[in-house]
Formats: sequence, C-alpha cells, structure tokens
Amino acid sequence: MKKILAMVMAMTMGLSLVACGGNSAADSTTEPAAEDSTQTEDTDAVEEEEAEVPKEEQEETPSAGGEGYTVGICQLVQHDALDAATQGFKDALTEELGEAVSFDEQNAQNDSNTCSTIINGFVSSGVDLILANATPALQAAQAGTNEIPILGTSVTEYGVALGIDNFDGTVGGNISGTSDLAPLEDQAAMLQELFPDAKNVGLVYCTAEANSQYQVDTVQSALEGLGYTCTQYGFSDSNDLSSVVTTASDNNDVLYIPTDNTAASNTSIVDNICRPKKIPVVVGEEGICAGCGVATLSISYYDLGVGTGKMAAKILKGEANISEMPIEYAPQFTKKYNPVICEDLGITVPDDYVAMEME
Repeated sequence: MKKILAMVMAMTMGLSLVACGGNSAADSTTEPAAEDSTQTEDTDAVEEEEAEVPKEEQEETPSAGGEGYTVGICQLVQHDALDAATQGFKDALTEELGEAVSFDEQNAQNDSNTCSTIINGFVSSGVDLILANATPALQAAQAGTNEIPILGTSVTEYGVALGIDNFDGTVGGNISGTSDLAPLEDQAAMLQELFPDAKNVGLVYCTAEANSQYQVDTVQSALEGLGYTCTQYGFSDSNDLSSVVTTASDNNDVLYIPTDNTAASNTSIVDNICRPKKIPVVVGEEGICAGCGVATLSISYYDLGVGTGKMAAKILKGEANISEMPIEYAPQFTKKYNPVICEDLGITVPDDYVAMEME
C-alpha cells in the first residue's frame, strides 16, 4: 500500500509540473505574436498614408522653415525717390517669391536714431533679410547685425557710407546693395552746359549725410576745373535749411543740391526762396528737381529698387552669397528738366533734355 501510494503521489506531481509548463509556454508565445501583428498593421497604415501624399506637395514648402520669408524694410524718410525704390524692391521680390515673402516696412521719419531702433527690432524678431533704404538706414543696419543679410539702396557711395578705405566695389560680410550714384563729373558738365556765363556756384547739402558731403566735394572739384568759383553751404537739419538757402542764393548765380534726403523732403522751402530771386538750382535726382530744380541727370529709383529686389531673391533662395555680391549701379542716366520752373526763369534747355511729367 505504501508503494502504491508513493507512486500515485509521484504521478500527480508530474502531471502538475507538465500543466504549469504548458501554460507558461502558451503565455510566452501568444503575447509576442499579438504584438508583432499590431506593429505590422501600424507600419502598413503609415506607409499607405505616406504613399497618398503627392510628391509635388512634399516639395512645395519654402526653405524658410515652411512659413516663408520676412523682409524688414527701414526707409529713412518719405519722399518720391526713396518711395519709388522701396516699391520697386517689393514688386521685384514678390514677383520672384510670391506669397512666400512678407514685408515689415517702417519709416524712420528722417531720424538716424529711429533707424537704429527699427533695425534692432528687426534683429530681435529674426527677419530673414533687411532692406536699408538710404545711407543712415544702412549705417544703422551695419551696426545692428553682422549675421542677417543687409541690402542697401539709394546709397550713393558705400565706401564713404560704411567707412571702407580703398573701396573696391564689394563690401563683403553680410552687406551688399545698389547705388544711386550718377556720374558727378557729368552733373558738373551739365551745369556748365546750361549756365556757361555763371561765375559763382553754391553747393547746398545736409552735413548729417556723409554721402551728400562726398557728392558736393566731387562736384566742386569738377566745377572748379571748369573755371567756376564754388562755396559749400551745409545745413544740419530742416530747421536751418531756410537760412542756409537764403544765404547761398544771395551770394551765387546757380545752386547745386546733390541726392540729399533732407533737401528732398523740403523742396518747397528751397523753391520758395530761389524761384522769386531767379536763382536756378541744378540737382542730383529727379524728385528734388520736381520740387525746386531746373535740371538733373536722372536715374529711375523704381528700377534701382527692382534691381535690389532681384538681388534679395537670389540671396533668400540660396543662389548667391551676399559676401561675394558687388554693389550694382543704375544702368542708364537721363538728362531731365522741370518745364514749369524753366519757363518761369526763362531757361531754354538743349534738345537732348527730356521734360519731366509734372503733376
């Protein structure tokens, strides 16, 4: 009986071990199998979704983080020439990039400190490119960032504006742009062509604008080479413009005003003083000529802005390295005259001058 009982107990224990082992094996194989099946289904679903996205849609996203480009525009002051350059820039860049580009356009109201404030705001917001319209705006941008691409426009001489000795035409770093420089010696020759009998020429400019100083220095040298006696008359801002122009018009036969932004914003002051005295004013750009000048060797500021916009598109699309882009210049210059003021002063211009369209 003891042997029989022992055998029964041994058999019972063996069956229990087999049962436990069988359950454990079943559990360990069933769970992974279910898990693998789920993963396979999920993977297939993802692959199907990816296959449904058209390739064209996957490639439409702009390179600027999928949200397009933001361009900050700092314009020194509102007047015809700078307004035209800004508009040309925006039109050209929009034509190149469409809705992928947006503009943060701000005007500094002819204050260099405000230019700095505007530029600092652009840097803080992380714009993709800065347009600096006029010399003080460019100088503020140079001081504000050495990383964000900066394009200048309506800047006469970049070496003077940025303090570069022996400027070779390429700024380097993060700056390039377009120049509104018309041949200054040709402007002096135009003055002689119109007023060969004049003896004294007054050169009126804003002392706060480095490129205005550069222009009058160059024109003075050319005029003195032609036999004229020249005197410079500098004004610090619009507050003393009237008194300076009055003095200049009392002591000269002809006045010359370069592409000066403060003068461009206050042409009525100049005209109200000079026209009654029959003192003609030869100027550096068309906007000033429309307000107070008799003639100018003119460029299209709109076209200048278009050229700048095309440069910006190449930079933003990665087609050009701004550090290697030379300054670009207006492609052509036109002799233009103000028919209203010329008629009032009894001035007859040569046949190759083009009459400005007066509003």
